[in-house]
Amino acid sequence: MGDVVVVLTTVPTGDKGQEIAQTLVEERLAACVNVLAPMTSTYRWRGAVERESEHQMIIKTTRNRVPAVQTRLAALHPYEVPEFLVLSVAESSSAYFEWILNETSEDT
Repeated sequence: MGDVVVVLTTVPTGDKGQEIAQTLVEERLAACVNVLAPMTSTYRWRGAVERESEHQMIIKTTRNRVPAVQTRLAALHPYEVPEFLVLSVAESSSAYFEWILNETSEDT
């Protein structure tokens, strides 16, 4: 299952998360993107503690698509330094694994 990964990022509340999700799926960079309900993030930025309402995004893709996802997110994302965490998937059903591979294939 080492080829499947989950990428995490956050976006401000509003429509930006849905726009990014639509683009990533349309361009076959992700098989699926979940944009979760608003949450409150507390973080340190430029010496100050900040608190903002954000959406967590969960991007399901393959390891070989990660560089393209990162490049595309950098172009679409409104943050100066967006969260970009790549988590390996240790296990998945074979059908779901195949679906992700098929939906992120550049050959389709």
